[in-house]
This record gives sequence, C-alpha cells and structure tokens, in this order.
Amino acid sequence: MSDTPPKEKDYKDSVNLPRTEFPMKGNLAQLEPRMLGWWGERGIWGKILERNANAERFVLPDGPPYANGHLHAGHALNRVLKDIVVKYRNMAGRLCDFIPGWDTHGLPIEQAVEKRLKDKKVDKRTLSRDAFLEACRAYALEFIEIQKGEAQRMGTFASWDKPYKTLDFPYEAQEIRELANFARRDMLYRRKKPVYWCLTDQTALAEAEVEYEDHESPSVYVAFKAGPEVADKLPVLKGKDVAFVIWTTTPWTLPANLAIAVHPEFEYVFYQLGARVICVAKDLLPKVLAEVKADELAVKHVELPGGEVSAAALVDPSRILGYVRGEELEHLTYQHPFYERRGRILLGEHVTLEAGTGLVHTAPGHGQEDYEVGLKYGLDIYNPVRPDGRYDDTVGEALTGKKVFEANPLVIATLVEKGALLNDAKDTVAHSYPHCWRCHNPIILSATYQWFIPLDKPFRGEKTFRQAVLDEVDKVQWVPSWGHSRIRGMLETRPDWTISRQRTWGVPICIAYCEGCEEAVVSPELMDKVADRVETEGVGVWYRTPVKEFLPADFKCSRCGKTEFRRETDILDVWFDSACMFSAVLEKRQRIPADLFLEGSDQHRGWFHSSMLVAVGTRDMSPYKACLTHGFVVDGKGEKMSKSVGNTVAPEKIITQYGAEVLRLWVAASDYRNDVRLSDQILKGLSESYRKVRNTIRYALSNLYDFDPAKHTVPAEELLPLDQWARGRLAQVVERVRKAYEDYEFHLVYATVLDFVAGDLSAVYFDILKDRLYTSRTDGQARRSAQTVLHEVASVLLRLLAPVMSFTAEEAWQYLPGTSAESVFLAGFPEPAAKMDPALAERYGKLFAVRSAVQGVLEAARRDKLIGASLEARVVLTADAKARDFLKAHLDELPGLFITSQVELSDSAGEKSQVLDVAQAFGDGLRVMAEVLPAKGEKCPRCWTYSEAVGHGGDVCLKCRDALAA
Repeated sequence: MSDTPPKEKDYKDSVNLPRTEFPMKGNLAQLEPRMLGWWGERGIWGKILERNANAERFVLPDGPPYANGHLHAGHALNRVLKDIVVKYRNMAGRLCDFIPGWDTHGLPIEQAVEKRLKDKKVDKRTLSRDAFLEACRAYALEFIEIQKGEAQRMGTFASWDKPYKTLDFPYEAQEIRELANFARRDMLYRRKKPVYWCLTDQTALAEAEVEYEDHESPSVYVAFKAGPEVADKLPVLKGKDVAFVIWTTTPWTLPANLAIAVHPEFEYVFYQLGARVICVAKDLLPKVLAEVKADELAVKHVELPGGEVSAAALVDPSRILGYVRGEELEHLTYQHPFYERRGRILLGEHVTLEAGTGLVHTAPGHGQEDYEVGLKYGLDIYNPVRPDGRYDDTVGEALTGKKVFEANPLVIATLVEKGALLNDAKDTVAHSYPHCWRCHNPIILSATYQWFIPLDKPFRGEKTFRQAVLDEVDKVQWVPSWGHSRIRGMLETRPDWTISRQRTWGVPICIAYCEGCEEAVVSPELMDKVADRVETEGVGVWYRTPVKEFLPADFKCSRCGKTEFRRETDILDVWFDSACMFSAVLEKRQRIPADLFLEGSDQHRGWFHSSMLVAVGTRDMSPYKACLTHGFVVDGKGEKMSKSVGNTVAPEKIITQYGAEVLRLWVAASDYRNDVRLSDQILKGLSESYRKVRNTIRYALSNLYDFDPAKHTVPAEELLPLDQWARGRLAQVVERVRKAYEDYEFHLVYATVLDFVAGDLSAVYFDILKDRLYTSRTDGQARRSAQTVLHEVASVLLRLLAPVMSFTAEEAWQYLPGTSAESVFLAGFPEPAAKMDPALAERYGKLFAVRSAVQGVLEAARRDKLIGASLEARVVLTADAKARDFLKAHLDELPGLFITSQVELSDSAGEKSQVLDVAQAFGDGLRVMAEVLPAKGEKCPRCWTYSEAVGHGGDVCLKCRDALAA
C-alpha cells in the first residue's frame, strides 16, 4: 500500500466555463473593411429595401454636400446622424431608401479647375465654354467618387449605386422647369439693385453665402454744407454756415452719395460748433461731440437714490440754436463735400439712434435701405464701382481705377482738404463686417443688374410670397424647437432672392434679350423647350444653340418689334440648384413632403431656406414635415476647427486610429443640438465605452455556446425571479431607446444602453449569474433560465445598437445562436417583450440596495485581511421588524446576490456589526446591520463555495453533487 496521498480530483471539465469565437478585441481596422465587403457581397442594403418594399415610406433626403475636397469632421457628423435615422427607420419597419446626393455647380469647382489648368499651363481663355464645362464636370465626378468612398467607410447604408447629382442632365432640366414655374407665376424680375458682391470672385452672393467677421474700418464724421433754405425752417440760422453731419465706416461710398435720410419722428438739434452750426439728432449730440470735440462736454455728477451717477453734459447749452422734427427737414438740400452736386434730405423709417448722428448717408447703389428710400424718392441707383471693385470714370480723375477699399484714405484726405471731416482722420472702429464665405475677403453692397424672386409680391390672394412661406414654416416640426424662430426671423427680414450669378459652371437662366431694346423675354415656354433639350444634352445646349430655336417661329419683341435676340449668360444661384432636389429627386423617386430634413444649423439660411422658397413658390407647400439641425464640430476646448490653427481632426485619421465604430459612437454620444466637441481625449473615453459594450456582448455570447433557443428556451412564467427582473429591465430599456430614436435624441440611446450595460448587467446581473451559469447542472432549469434571458439580452442589445454600432452589432449577430435573419439589419427593431412586474421591481430594488451596502462591508473586511475572496465570508444580518420579515422571506437568495458562501439572519447584532445605508429602499427608521465573519465549512473544489457538507458524504458541496449527478 502506497503512502502517497490520493490525488485531488480535477472538476474543471465539469464546470460550464464560457467559450466563444467572438473576439475580445474589436480589431476594428481589420473588422470594418471585412464587414463592408460582407454587406456588399450579400446585398444587405438591397434586401433591407426588398423586405420593407410594401411598408410605409420614411423619406429622408440628403442635403447635398459640395463635391470639392475630402470629407471633414462636420461631414462625418452629418453622414452618421443620417445613417442612424436610416437604419433605425428601416429596422422599425418603414421603407427608408436613402439616396445620397452631391451639389456640383458653382464657384469653388470653377476655381479648382482654373487652378488645375494653370498648373498645366493651359489658358482658360483658349477653351470653349463646352470644354470648360466638361472639365468642371470631370472634376466634380472625381470628388464624388472620393467622398462616396469616405462616406461608405463610415459604415453608412445608402443607394450608393443610384445617387443624385445636380450635374445630371435630368436634374438640370428639372431645375430649369422650376424656373419656368416661377415665370408662370410672374415671380421673376430683373433690376439694378444693391446685392452682396464679392470683389475677389466678381459675383453676386446670396444671404447664405455671407459670413460676418470682425473687421476694422475707418470711422468718419462728415459735414455736408446745408443749402440756404434751412434758414426758412429756423431764421436764427440765417447767414450761418450750417452742416448736416453723417457718420460712416465706408468712406469709399461717399462718391455715390445722393441723399441724407432722417427719421420723421426724431428731434434734431442745431448746435454751434466753432464757426459751423451742425445738425444731428438731439439724443446723439453728446456722443457726436465726444467723438469730434470732446472739450464741448463736461462730466456732471448727479445724486440718485442708488448712488452717484456720472453723465456727459454740455459745457455751454446756449450753443443749441434750435430744434426741429425730422419731418420738417424733408426736401432741404445740401452740397456734396467734394463734388459739384446737390443732394436732398429724405425721410426714412430705417434711421435709428443706436449709433452715428441720426442722419444717414444715403447711396442707393450701395445699401438695401438706401436703395428702398431712393426708389421712393425717385433717385438714380448710382453705382460708380465696376465688377472688379475699381471705380469707373464718373468719380473724377483722382479716384478712377482705384480699388474701393484702397480708396478709403484718398477719400478721407479729400474730406480733410475740403474741411468736411470733423473727427481725427485716423479714427477707426472695430465691428462685424460681411465677408465672402468662400474666399473670406470683405465684400461690398453694389448695385448691378440681377434677376430676383420677389418676397413681398402678392402670391396667394392677398398674401405675399413671404407670408405664404412663413405660413408653411409654422407647420413644420423643428428639432430643436428654436430652429423655428431662427428660420422665421431670417425669412421675415430677408430681401428679395438674388438668383443670378456671374459665373460659367452652373444651370443657365434661360431668358432672352431683344438686341434692339434690351427687353427681357421671360418665357416659361422657352424655358420648357430648353429643359427638354438639357434633359438629354446638358446645359451646354443653351450656349451653343441659337436663341431663336427656342422661341416660336416669327417671334417678335413685344416692345420694339425686332426679331434678333441674345441669351442671358448668368447662371442660377447654387442654392436654387440644391433647392430643386425635392422635385428632381423626391417627386420622381419617393414623395413630397419629405418626413425629415437633417443638416447643420447653418442651413437655416441655406438648404432649408432655399428649399422652402422653391417648394412654396412652385408647389404651394413645404418640402419637409420636420427639420432637424445639428451644431458644428469644435475642438476639445470648444474652439472652431481651423486648418490654420491646426486643431482639425480628419475622419480618416479617426478611423485609422480608433475605427469607424468609435467615430459613430462619438456622433451618437453627442448632444448634436449644440456644437459638438471632438478631441483625442473624448475619443479615448468613447473607446473605453466601446470596450465595455463589446465585453458585455461577449459575456452573453460566451454563455450561449450550448443553448438552442428552439429547444432550451424556458417559458416566461417559469423563469427564476432574478431572470424575470432582468427581462423586465430589458423591456424598460427597449421602451426608452425606441422613444429616443423616435425623438432623434441619439445621445439618450447611447446613455441608456451604456447605463444598462455597465450598471444593470455587468455590475449586477452578470456578476450574480456567474455561479449559476458555471456550476449549476448543465441542462437544469436554473442555468437554462439564465441562458434564456442572456439570449434575449444579446439579441435585443444588438438590434438596439445596430443603427449606431453597426459593425460590431453585425459581427456579433453572426455568433448569436438560433438567429433566422441573415443580418442584424434584417431582424427588425425589438419591441418590449414584457412589462416589469411592479412587485418584482420593488423586491429587487430592496435586495440590490442591501447588496450594495453589504459589498462595502465586505470590501472593508477584505482590507482588514479578515477574508480574501467574498466566498470566504459569512454575512450575519440583523434588522428591524419589517426589514427583518423581508430579508427572512428572501434569505435563500441572499448568498447568490452577495456572492458569499452563507448569509444568516440573527436576532442580535454582533460586536462588529455595521449599520447599512438602506434608508432609501426601506424607509427612514428601519435599521439593517451586517457583520462579516469567516464562512463555515470547507471550500468546495468545484464551485469554491464554503460548505459544511464538503467532506461529509462527498468531496463537493450539495449544489455541486446535484450538478454532477445529472
């Protein structure tokens, strides 16, 4: 007989240890391209559309990005937001066929092509118009392919093989037909009118193409010598040198001055300033004197109930010679400070007391309000500035040919020479000034002949077009709600829409001019004829075909009877291009109105704005039911991203470093209603969140390796109570997440799922389940009950997350047993399976509160070396009456919840018992105490629980004996 002790039995193979081929690490750089290929090879997008073919449509159009350059972080935010909507709507049973699109006309592509030609040493002027248009087309198509690839890499689903492009011939043709619709309604006019004009690009700009930036401008107070008739209003002025004083920050516009505007209801004062009497608004006199002759003022101290107040006061009030109301100044004349030209005083409601003198320098060729008051009084819309920003020869030899901004010091020097400048010639003011959004250079208001759509013309009965548009705006659901007031405010105050541009690459304004008298032929029939040809030949047909071919035979000018005509060469504003998407794409391939327009907040003045104008102008309806806007992407400090600052983050870099999945998580986790921060620190935090979610999914899958839902699913009513609770919590999560998707609150999707994963599953449910899953009888009800709920948790979580974590959800779906759907995106969005039983929720609310408090006591015991692992512990509880009754009823469940070997309920507290903080669960006044002692018995070599049964009738505990006996 050997003296060697018997070898301890190895129970490892008898334990149901987790196993799965679903990788612990995402390795997203390898996974994502592989998954993109899998989706493509299996035609998953096509199968989604086929599955929902007979379902109610959800129409989400693509506000077209510009086909120039690579996608940036703002594009990524927009693309992923749309993709989340598309995937959710399709999974929820709607037909959401997302048609990607591109805006392809306009100045940036022209400039890029010109640069390429220059680099190749090709003179643009040597190219025909058709050749240049073809070069622009090729450039746009090149970048469409680049941007398409970049967007697809983000995991976005769309009909990528059937996109729309504003350069497509049918699209261009439809755009011309919409212009014809405006013409039919007599909603087009041409006039010389001030428009925003970019001197660099030499073209008119729409409101949406103007940005305001800080700028330093000259500040001049100019005296305009009053005509002698001013003494008829105030005899005291007879024989005096009287001047009307204006203030301006644009001295270069003074050569175009034709009038001065005053407010009819303001009071104006005549003040003796040295040898000259000046006229300014009474309320602005102290401010004007502070700028032009500060020694005319003194500081006056006034005692008020709140304390002493200092104010500027006139040194000698007797210098005020008289007062008049603005309306009394109407039609008085003045002498231009450096031209032999007389101007008039006009009345204007636009005059304010916010700045200046209360008298407004009026140049109808350089200001919208100046223009309007000039029309009212019959003034010439005089503009001496050429398209290149230089003066013409009407301004005198000294200024002719000079650039307007460079002319400012010359004009100021002339004012000084003439004695008309009242303040220091070096004075400047910092203010917000309009700049071109493309070249970022300062722009001007310049009167040129342009085509307009009128906003205040009668449109529907007595309503104006503006009011008809505002009525439709009021019917739209705006997300966030402040979007309504923002776009409404813009539409209420915007001028008529300038739709013409002086460029080459775009859709032509198909209007003819009489060669004899310049009469414009605005003919819907002509436009429709051109559109029919453009449909198959492109816009070049307008330029290479004689205009007469589009006019009726023997057509004559209605004004002069001549029969020779020339074509308009201006193109349509690119905002008119993209605005026609609703008719060129949605009406033909889907429907209008769309359910949702989703773009950045700058589109309140852009695509949302122009689309509304065109749709109401041609269809009498809004093109969308709801409109959602997101903010801009800023860096981690909240600063605007800029290449020059070096704080930009390219999507390509994020995808390479972190994976597109983390990029998608960044979008979903952000409250897009505000500006969205992006930095390495934020992405690292999201990577950690991604790992938590992935590990949760992996835990569930790893415990389902032997679970066949068709055979092993436990009926709901037979599930163990803890599993029923978990199923109820899952139902609550589904409800909240579904509502968050419906309300476009994707950050709540992220937060709700992450809280559920980290709080309910990982920290509580999964932690408690381990012993039951690993050591219970393999085919016993306890284990199958847990697996039934784990399978449901995995299935539901993957479908909840699929619109956001598309790559991971699809990858994991392929490892989920018993799935009939080929793809997670074909599995449908989950519905809440079961309502949480209120009694069960209350029960586990109390049990988890005690568990949490006991975990703190166990941790203290571990620190004090009383125990090592929690299974080495025996927890002794004492409690007041109601709490005691509750704990006694659930005593058998407590060891599993606490993950200890034993839990006892005692009548009296031990020496080291600690009061547990469970008042929130049980109510104030009820006391529960816990003491940690070493567990009784020996350690079970199979489940590691301590039990007095070990060594007494068997090597393992009673639970393990039952499992091994199966």
